[in-house]
Amino acid sequence: MNYTDFTVVEDVKLKLYKSMLKPRMIEEKMLILLRQGKISKWFSGIGQEAISIGVTMALDSDEYILPMHRNLGVFTTREIPLFRLFAQWQGKASGFTQGRDRSFHFGTQDFKIVGMISHLGPQLGVADGIALAHKLKKENKVTAVFTGEGATSEGDFHEALNVASVWGLPVLFCVENNGYGLSTPTNEQFKCENIADKGVGYGMESHIIDGNNILEVYSKVSQLVRDMRINPRPVLLEFKTFRMRGHEEASGTKYVPQELLDMWGEKDPLENFTNYLLDENLLSDEDIENYKAEIQAEIDENLKIAFNEDSIIPNESKELSEVYQNFEYKGITPSTETKSIRLIDAISDGLRASMKRFDNLVIMGQDVAEYGGVFKITDGFVEDFGKDRVRNTPICESAIVSAAMGLSINGMKAVMEMQFADFASSGFNPIVNYLAKSYYRWGEKADVVIRMPCGGGVAAGPFHSQTNEAWFTKTPGLKVVYPAFPYDAKGLLATAIEDPNPVMFFEHKGLYRSLYQEVPVDYYTLPLGKASLLSKGDQITIVTYGAGVHWALETLEKNKSISADLLDLRTLQPLDITAIYDSVKKTGKLIILQEDSLFGGIASDISAMVMENCFEYLDGPIKRVGSLETPIPFNAQLEQQYLAKSRFESVLRELIDY
Repeated sequence: MNYTDFTVVEDVKLKLYKSMLKPRMIEEKMLILLRQGKISKWFSGIGQEAISIGVTMALDSDEYILPMHRNLGVFTTREIPLFRLFAQWQGKASGFTQGRDRSFHFGTQDFKIVGMISHLGPQLGVADGIALAHKLKKENKVTAVFTGEGATSEGDFHEALNVASVWGLPVLFCVENNGYGLSTPTNEQFKCENIADKGVGYGMESHIIDGNNILEVYSKVSQLVRDMRINPRPVLLEFKTFRMRGHEEASGTKYVPQELLDMWGEKDPLENFTNYLLDENLLSDEDIENYKAEIQAEIDENLKIAFNEDSIIPNESKELSEVYQNFEYKGITPSTETKSIRLIDAISDGLRASMKRFDNLVIMGQDVAEYGGVFKITDGFVEDFGKDRVRNTPICESAIVSAAMGLSINGMKAVMEMQFADFASSGFNPIVNYLAKSYYRWGEKADVVIRMPCGGGVAAGPFHSQTNEAWFTKTPGLKVVYPAFPYDAKGLLATAIEDPNPVMFFEHKGLYRSLYQEVPVDYYTLPLGKASLLSKGDQITIVTYGAGVHWALETLEKNKSISADLLDLRTLQPLDITAIYDSVKKTGKLIILQEDSLFGGIASDISAMVMENCFEYLDGPIKRVGSLETPIPFNAQLEQQYLAKSRFESVLRELIDY
């Protein structure tokens, strides 16, 4: 292995050596503990240490790194206390996830490390968001993100590289090409000769580095990041290396030809660098023994701390209270000055007011800049706030959701517009697995609002008309807001943006321009989780939201003899279940109306909760009214038949007469 081409001072060489030795010794100990059943799983990075160490030492300590399974060296080089790592792997409370996740599925702001999720790809987009925040704050910082050659087959990889290139983000994309994605060799993963070749397609600088040569890794990465801080741009690095053990220990390596293992065994980064330092008289056998004794003592001391820590005692209230970051709502009362505006205007006004209130708020989405969005909600925003904060995005929902998370991690707020709520399916993974779970897993907020133009009645067909709130009410960690009136929309949007938790904000397209309401001109907030009682009666309780509110109002106007409590939920998570119970206890009958198809919708859960908690107050069966169990059709007559509106009145009368 050639070390002579790289000029590195002696002190740094010794530090690189010690930094590689430490994770190697920790791994060797962990493999013993794994066999003893004292940890549950292990993903070995033995033979790949030079990449983690070289990259981490090349970065400043306040620059973010997003590592993967085999990057123990990132954590040890950042000098995280070992007992916390050991506790993490044992599922103890002093670990970084309090027993809620394992391995390296965690992050820590104290050490500027953002850990992976098992879905791999989203962290590349998160790195984009972190780097974007640095760029917007005019901080000359680089963000490094790791992935394996297998994950380069994921769409998130391509989306993230494209976004970084288009936006000129200082992201170091570090691909550890270690030969196999679990058991699938690289020749079954991609056809190009090198992963670095993919950079050409994105107009991105790329390099191939010998990932087993610590001096090459450190020297080349150091040179690159110094320049990237001055000339921000993304760079793709392919580190050639090899995985010497199984994907995880239970996998084994029987599928790997022995001659391949032998060849790469001779390229061991630690052994070769040790021999080089010995030959250069920079290291002696005595030094090696002293270093090993020092590290072993640290391992033993910290393992003792972790082993002596009590096991976690499950606490249900603690678990439930830490799904969301605590948000202390502070009501801001509007002024008496109002204007008559539409729902679409109220949302635009709410966004504009929040952009003025929070100078760290960024709006992202397809066509949201000069064009103003397909519904013109952000029309004129570029002139008022600039293109840095009102950003057109490529068509890549997954990467932009992930980038919104990265902005939040790096101290900013993000509002992302899904051009249509239907398109959230293309960003579903980071929404439900990253935004929703980050606070529960490692205490990191997701200060992100995703705007969801939704709903039927506008003859837009199966891909532009869904009202898919049930996809997200099922996911702990997400909040779901669904206003039916301009006044509510403006105040709830302001609160959603203030809330540090991820909020899915549904906006019914059919209501955008179909109704007017007097709305305060200035900034105000409304609480999440508080239903609105629109009418009072004693015959029946009607619970609905979104367009269903207006269908119910029309029905009551047409049938003035019906005396009903009409509850507009306004938010679906948190849900004002108390208001529902109180009304049902008064009226004795409940009908729930939703635009979504019936099975698996929120009406089903409300019905179940009322049955479980208010059964003795009921004077009739709970009725649910939803749309047909088909995709929503385009033809106006078919759409009318599909929508729940066409069946609501008859079911309502049947229940009243029961």
